[in-house]
Amino acid sequence: YFVFDFHVPPDVMFDKILKLSVIHSKNLLRSGTLVGNFKLDVGTVYSQPGDNLLLPEGVPSERQWARFYVKIYRAEGLPKMNTSIMANVKKAFIGENRDLVDPYVQVQFAGQKGKTSVQKSSYEPIWNEQIIFTEMFPPLCKRMKIQIRDSDKVNDVAIGTHFIDLRKISNDGDKGFLPTLGPAWVNMYGSTRNYTLMDEHQDLNEGLGEGVSFRARLLVSVAVEILDTTSVEIMSSTEVQLEPVSNISESATGKMEEFFLFGSFLEATMVDRKIGDKPINFEVTIGNYGNQLDGVSKPVAGKKKKKEGGGESDEEESELIQNSSDEEAEDDGDLVSVSSSPPMKPVITDRNYFHLPYFEKKPCIYIKSWWQDQRRRLYNSNIMDKIADKLEEGLNDVQEIIKTEKAFPERRLRGVLEELSTGCSRFVTLANKDQNLAGRTKLDRERLKSCMREMESMSQQAKTIRSQVKRNTVRDKLKLALNFLHRLRFLADEPQHGIPDVFIWMMSNNKRIAYARVPSKDILYSIVDEEMGKDCGKVKAVFLRLPGKKGFGPAGWTVQAKLEMYLWLGLNKQRRDFLNGLPNGFEENKAIKGTGLQAVPPISLVYNMKQVFQLRAHMYQARSLFAADTSGLSDPFARVFFSTHSQVTEVLSETLCPTWDQLLVFDNVELYGEATELRDDPPMIVIEIYDQDTVGKAEFIGRTFAKPLCKMVDEHYGPPRFPPQLEYYQIYRGNCTAGELLAAFELLQIGPAGRTELPPIDGPTDVDRGPILPVPLGIRPVLSRYRIEVLFWGLRDLKRINLAQVDRPRVDIECAGKGIQSALIQNYKKNPNFSTLVKWFEVDLPENELLHPPLNIRVVDCRAFGRYTLVGSHAVTTLRKFIYTPPDKRANNWAHTARLANGYLALTNGTPRSRPYSRPISHSSGDIVVNMDPEPNIKKMETVVKLDAVSICVRALRLKDCRGCAPTSDAVVKIDANEDEKEKEKKKKKKKKGEELEEEEPDESMLDWWSKYFASIETMMETLRAQEAAWAEAEEREDMEIAAETAGTKPKEKTKTKNSKDKKKNQSSDGTEKKVPKPRVDELMVYNKELESEFDHFEDWLHTFNLYRGKAIDDDDQNIVDDDRIVGRFKGSLCMYKLPLSDEITREAGFDPNMGMFQSIPHNDPINVLVRIYVVRATDLHPADINGKADPYIVIKLGKSEIKDKENYISKQLNPVFGKSFDIEATFPMESMLTVSVYDWDLVGTDDLIGETKIDLENRYYSKHRATCGIASNYSLHGYNVWRDPQKPSQILAKLCKEGKLDGPHYGPGGKVKVSNRIFVGATEIEDENGLKKQTEEHLALTVLKHWEEIPRVGCKLIPEHVETRPLLNPDKPGIEQGRLEMWVDMFPMDVPAPGPAIDISPRKPKRYELRVIIWNTDEVILEDDDYFTGEKSSDIFVRGWLKGQQEDKQDTDVHYHSLTGEGNFNWRFVFPFDYLMAEEKIVISKKESLFSWDETEYKIPARLTMQVWDADHFSADDFLGAIELDLNRFPRGAKTAKQCSIDMVLNEQELPTISIFKQKRVKGWWPFVARDENDELELTGKVEAELHLMTAEEAEKNPVGLGRNEPDPLEKPNRPDTTFLWFLSPLKAIRYLHAWLPGQEAAGSLRWLVLNWNPPSTSDRPNTSLSWLLSPTRVACILAWRQYKVACMVMLLSVAGLIFLGLLIFSIPSALSQKIVNFIG
Repeated sequence: YFVFDFHVPPDVMFDKILKLSVIHSKNLLRSGTLVGNFKLDVGTVYSQPGDNLLLPEGVPSERQWARFYVKIYRAEGLPKMNTSIMANVKKAFIGENRDLVDPYVQVQFAGQKGKTSVQKSSYEPIWNEQIIFTEMFPPLCKRMKIQIRDSDKVNDVAIGTHFIDLRKISNDGDKGFLPTLGPAWVNMYGSTRNYTLMDEHQDLNEGLGEGVSFRARLLVSVAVEILDTTSVEIMSSTEVQLEPVSNISESATGKMEEFFLFGSFLEATMVDRKIGDKPINFEVTIGNYGNQLDGVSKPVAGKKKKKEGGGESDEEESELIQNSSDEEAEDDGDLVSVSSSPPMKPVITDRNYFHLPYFEKKPCIYIKSWWQDQRRRLYNSNIMDKIADKLEEGLNDVQEIIKTEKAFPERRLRGVLEELSTGCSRFVTLANKDQNLAGRTKLDRERLKSCMREMESMSQQAKTIRSQVKRNTVRDKLKLALNFLHRLRFLADEPQHGIPDVFIWMMSNNKRIAYARVPSKDILYSIVDEEMGKDCGKVKAVFLRLPGKKGFGPAGWTVQAKLEMYLWLGLNKQRRDFLNGLPNGFEENKAIKGTGLQAVPPISLVYNMKQVFQLRAHMYQARSLFAADTSGLSDPFARVFFSTHSQVTEVLSETLCPTWDQLLVFDNVELYGEATELRDDPPMIVIEIYDQDTVGKAEFIGRTFAKPLCKMVDEHYGPPRFPPQLEYYQIYRGNCTAGELLAAFELLQIGPAGRTELPPIDGPTDVDRGPILPVPLGIRPVLSRYRIEVLFWGLRDLKRINLAQVDRPRVDIECAGKGIQSALIQNYKKNPNFSTLVKWFEVDLPENELLHPPLNIRVVDCRAFGRYTLVGSHAVTTLRKFIYTPPDKRANNWAHTARLANGYLALTNGTPRSRPYSRPISHSSGDIVVNMDPEPNIKKMETVVKLDAVSICVRALRLKDCRGCAPTSDAVVKIDANEDEKEKEKKKKKKKKGEELEEEEPDESMLDWWSKYFASIETMMETLRAQEAAWAEAEEREDMEIAAETAGTKPKEKTKTKNSKDKKKNQSSDGTEKKVPKPRVDELMVYNKELESEFDHFEDWLHTFNLYRGKAIDDDDQNIVDDDRIVGRFKGSLCMYKLPLSDEITREAGFDPNMGMFQSIPHNDPINVLVRIYVVRATDLHPADINGKADPYIVIKLGKSEIKDKENYISKQLNPVFGKSFDIEATFPMESMLTVSVYDWDLVGTDDLIGETKIDLENRYYSKHRATCGIASNYSLHGYNVWRDPQKPSQILAKLCKEGKLDGPHYGPGGKVKVSNRIFVGATEIEDENGLKKQTEEHLALTVLKHWEEIPRVGCKLIPEHVETRPLLNPDKPGIEQGRLEMWVDMFPMDVPAPGPAIDISPRKPKRYELRVIIWNTDEVILEDDDYFTGEKSSDIFVRGWLKGQQEDKQDTDVHYHSLTGEGNFNWRFVFPFDYLMAEEKIVISKKESLFSWDETEYKIPARLTMQVWDADHFSADDFLGAIELDLNRFPRGAKTAKQCSIDMVLNEQELPTISIFKQKRVKGWWPFVARDENDELELTGKVEAELHLMTAEEAEKNPVGLGRNEPDPLEKPNRPDTTFLWFLSPLKAIRYLHAWLPGQEAAGSLRWLVLNWNPPSTSDRPNTSLSWLLSPTRVACILAWRQYKVACMVMLLSVAGLIFLGLLIFSIPSALSQKIVNFIG
């Protein structure tokens, strides 16, 4: 496959076109000519779930051609695209004043590009042209790019770009519609309008990033026409075409209306200090209206806007270039727009920010503009957006309730779904209005229908899901509700634009500094509340940011200014309502004084009503802050902004989890407006977190926002609202999260009595902190005494600090101001483990676990002279998983493994963390029995239990009598030793007469490790398929339930489901579902992921904490791990519990008080280990060579040991089978990180790393899951499944029981073993190599080990014999998988007996075979040729055969000429030698790819024999008649006679019994030839009688045969006639029969003699057709003519040939002579 690496923004990447072309191989006749191509964009591939297929789901494989018509009418409001100097010179000298832009439109779609003509010097170009693309439909390219460009002699530049998403202008449903758009205006945004030669924001004009200014608007339409597939001219017209179109009327896009925009600046704070020294003003623009700085001046010929009756204006009202307001002052008293606030000098807020002193006087702006009235589009969008906002808010609440484990999340979810259902129904009512407005397009109508259908459907589904929400289904239903949210957001995005967005610019010194963009729909007014924009007529906090690239990264994180702003946009005639949303208590200040001007808007508002408040900010703590210093820590402090006030907390040094515990009090905060309004909607608080640096200014860490809880004078300060509760606020740094803040905010009104009425504030309590106020007791969390125990195990992989190695490290633990230090590691190189394992400290922590502060781990290096250097740190943000909970003595741990639900007991072997709890199941006898052998009183069923890696199909056993359950008893797990024999007996009984399915017991000598591996892979695939089927069935059932509930037919549906189940049951009992039996082979577990992810990273008791140092990297992609900052790892663990601890725990036998809760853990002294690494194979490797392949080999590194297997590289393979094992001796802990790398071998230069995987062996070694050596499924002393652990199962079990302080194991009679209170039953005999049986306890011990997770208290799942699949990663390509590696690791301590030799997993060598195929006869072959003389049908038959992958070795029979019945006789032998892998059922072919290849490449191909029948032609290509392909491992047995052979042998191949040539060795029969007819259906085209004989190479050498009918062992010649009577093909043979005609005979006599005496020799047993040609008079005439005039005929033929030669000679002489003359002169 091919790999292309890119490093571009996602939008650019997704628009790239992927083009696949099929090209003829370059030979003399066809030198690389194109056969065809296929195009799709990367976005289509990326958006597909799961496997990225070329054709997404739902797209037909055969698509139709279609024409995409993009009509470009005109554009308006274009900016200057040239400097004004030359224009001014021209104007001065020749009086020419031309527009400084030469626009044209470029459209890109599906890799094609079309352009309109260039309109010279026009800000308002008119094109009236259409660009036509011819492309397959549905297209696999989702976006169409439309760009207005400025034509320039040097370089064309983009003015603005718009993308049309085809998914939003079409619907592929049953009631859908083809892509359609407009005619409609699309608005284009980009860089600021002032022209500069090097525009730093040019990317914005290309459509990358958010546009910061209006650039132009373009009138376009899109339509699609599906073409007739029979049309011939389609293929020749796929070029992009340009055609003129007629102009459209002004009213086609809607009625022109006058709009009014009003805004008021209530507050301007947080103005960046860089621009605080000059006066600042704010400008608001909508389109080009209000743009006083760089709007385009109108040309001389420009017309003024004139108002006509009823608000209608002339055609010039569509013009957008109105910039100043002089022309709007008409003599009828029309408005003069005011688009900017008066300049004002900022006032200092603090050292970082300024604010504008607006106080009681708030400046206003208002702008009059003209637009087509397309409000209905925006209204519908607003309704859906509001429903989506409400849904999102509700779902966030539900997620928060689940996260914080509060009660009744299901109630909140039901309420959310109820709201959604009501909202959707309301949309259907409201949206279906204004149907007959001017300018409604086809897309408007179709979108409305589509949206209404979707909303109705969503309403019904929400109702149904609401009724299904239960406590245990909340999470599943939450996912469904999130799907609703995505659908709503998609529907709400209106593809046809209306009014352009509003831009607010901060100006300083007549330069644009920072901006905010407000979508016009968000501030659009409507009398219907749901249709109104969410911010219309409301005071909203607006943050201004730097434009373009400046707005990203560190510069963009600082706020340029924060505005509290009021905006209102609506029709001019609705203007009376524009001030209704403002806070009350103001007076209007108008520009024009006088009476009768009520309608004139104010230029400022003067507030005479203000309230005084005190804000209390309770800053408790922050956690997981961004690391801003090179030490990997920060010195954080918080700055709180409210209105024009700001305060800071104290600076806490070197921490990412500061606990400030500080109350910030803002006194005398003046807020304008009514008290009740402020109570319900108080202003926003901004909290910024900074890192204090000793040199330079503080560095920004992140920002969060909060709303205070507001208390009025007349309210009581007490529950339930007060005091406020501490909450977590997410801190953001750009688009990334940068931590969380735990704080509370309250806003208290100060009444006439002053501050005395406010709740009292306690004074400073900590003398060391000075006058800092702590968070009051009612708000700070309630604390309890906890003990934190720390297990100090060791440090790993510490990097150098300041070029010096770490030599004597120490770990410091800190939590909530308390802490502890580890013992000092005296020599890190010699032993990086700690001498003292467990230490503890006590600390006061909040009762609420969610409010627990983080625990900080810091590693320091102790150096000479008492110096300490910080190595790295780690913050444990949540301690919940380390909280110790004493075991519940009443709970029966046996319940972990069994679950009682609806009478079924399912045995699962899941991991401990996912075990379900249940009651124990008992017989009345008192024993807990889980019987694994089918008994008469047990009904067998199949069920699927989902695991992480694969789903395991287990038998669920229904017990007939579950009564009399005893609460405490011994559990018996019975394993039947004779299960295999019983299964065999059953199969023998089941075997039907004539059935070909035979299950043979496999020959042990033929089996090897690969047999086990492939059997396991097959099982895994089967279980995955079963899992997918179960999921599909569950989804289908849920859909049916929803549909049934929607229709109100629930009881009926149940019956239907039951019937379908019965039907399935009947089908299975009839045996229609056939399964190919497979030989019984012991299996292992194949994990399709890393073992760590399956077993929780083996952190069952030993955890790994990464240590970080250095400044964190800013990256919007949160998934990229900051690996470069990791400087080492701390290994240990934590245990936290509330004091006092129960005495029961400390009184337990063998309790070591020094180890605390870490009892029974091994010691951490160095240990020598033999590490054995098995590498099976790699898959999907990243190509490393230019030929799209790689030459991989393995490199293994552990500590200082390195093994390079370079000489055994595998040539040109991306899926190499290594089959290698490597032994390395290592010492833990010094050498515990294993790196397995795959390199690409190169003949010249250094080898390239493809990818590597790292494994922490230490955690595996010490894990209780026993990851040292996997437990095999069966215990065997010999053969392919020999036990490979040096310890026998009985020894392992005894050790586990001893370590876990368990009673047992006790082996008893009758094949029983008791461990703790569990009794297991199993086999007690084992066969040795000689087949002798002897008694053993190993099977019993192994049974216990396989069910170890069922043992109370200490049980956990033990690692089975396995193969794990690990991703290969490359440090140069972080986050991108470079392939996968299948492998496993065994570890054996060196102080115990050495293990046996490594298992041989070397790749199987293919075996040499020879397949001999004899083609005896054919029959009923279709007749292709028509006889020239007689018109009869005939065929010249021959058969061709080859093995798949060996086409160059294809072999043909001789030709059976002139078969009139389709019968052919051959007796012809093909011989095909090949190499075969029996286990994989693949033929192995090794060959060089090209002449220049260094070595051979190996291919594995299925063993398939292809036989074809052909009609031979002499003067043209042979005609293909039919073929059959036989899978040599499973093909239908040949028919005994030609009559019994039919096409059903191909069509119904799955249902017929099959045979394998590798088992049968020799088979003979008739098989059908088939071919596809005109309707692409298979038809019978002949039959072949063949014999297949398979021999090994040795057998073939002993019994050689020849090809065809040659020696040795030749075949007889077929019984064909001596001649085929085609005398003109073999004239010599024909003469033999013609010489008998005497020259003197008359014609009639000759004919009579011919009829009576013709009797050619023939030994054929075919029907005699030899006289049929005589019955044709034409043929007779020809023969007689030849006899009489043979000399004349010969002369005539020679004469014709001579004439042709002379003609060619005369024709070629002139050119040859001229060529000679030219060469002579030259």
